[in-house]
Amino acid sequence: MSFAVDDRRHMAHALQLARQGLYTTDPNPRVGCVLTRDGAVVGTGWHQRAGAPHAERHALAVAGEAARGASAYVTLEPCAHTGRTAPCADALIEAGVARVVMAMADPNPAGAGGAARLRAAGIAVESGLLEDEARALNPGFLRRMATGRPWVRLKLAASLDGRTAMASGESQWITGAAARDDVQHLRARSSAVVTGRGTAVMDRPSLTVRPQHWRYPDYPDGDVRQPLRVVLDRTLATPVDTPLITAAGGALLLCTDAAHEQQRQALEAAGAEVQTLSADQDRISLAAVLDELGRRACNEVLFECGAELAGDLVRAGLADELMVYMAPTLLGSGARPLVALPELEQMSQQIRLELRDLRHLGDDLRLTLAPAPSD
Repeated sequence: MSFAVDDRRHMAHALQLARQGLYTTDPNPRVGCVLTRDGAVVGTGWHQRAGAPHAERHALAVAGEAARGASAYVTLEPCAHTGRTAPCADALIEAGVARVVMAMADPNPAGAGGAARLRAAGIAVESGLLEDEARALNPGFLRRMATGRPWVRLKLAASLDGRTAMASGESQWITGAAARDDVQHLRARSSAVVTGRGTAVMDRPSLTVRPQHWRYPDYPDGDVRQPLRVVLDRTLATPVDTPLITAAGGALLLCTDAAHEQQRQALEAAGAEVQTLSADQDRISLAAVLDELGRRACNEVLFECGAELAGDLVRAGLADELMVYMAPTLLGSGARPLVALPELEQMSQQIRLELRDLRHLGDDLRLTLAPAPSD
């Protein structure tokens, strides 16, 4: 389908609006809307958080009577179901909008059907404008709707020689402040942050979002949404005073052995939730972990973990993106490795990655990598 230059400009504007919900809409998708009439913008809106009005309703409220006969540019098909809010397709029909241009169809079976409802009301509907950009804005939502599992990012921080900590475990700090601030943004856009018991006990991270350290505000009303903190702990040996348990926000411990009732009760008394999952040999099944997080409506999941868990994730082919923060320093061959993998004997066994993005953060580099497509 061919679109005019103005169509592209208005949809790009809608995408820019949608990005404002990057840290706040979870588990809903990030959506933006622009209303135009006679070539002029008469209303704009974006979905700010789950349970709040959707992007279309915000834009219609701004436009008022000017919405009648207008064109609506929406980054996702207007919904046709009643959830915590009424259907946006009905709102557009009632407002008298004449044309709707959407970037992509809604992959959620519960919300799809808006385009058909609009056409039945005599509204012209076109789809596919800047669809790739719209899909890139919501990788987790799309993945969960298609497979029931979230989009998985693996965050790693390393020296130039690929080391993540000294042999003693000391690791603060390899990267500089700019890189650490960037990780805060990764956490903020994630539904859940996952780590292993070893990291939880040895490094004692809280894995919370601390926007006071950011260089610019990203929350429209100052309300910070904390991701679910998840610890993979097969035998429930995480101490109850671990910051991951005591910090603000929810903590979930996933185990494989339901026999540790005393530890379970102590952790639950400290405010954590405990869930038993299936085992994969002597470890928690990572497939079961992702299935469970998908059931909990997690869209994007960030793994911040040690080399063993990182290696398991990579070997299983479950990491969609690797975010590697590399500092211009050398820690030596005795320091801990980036990813624990079995010894590879031939070049044909190497795990190749595709570089998607490279940028400077202070003195450090951030590499965004994805599994290389198979030949």
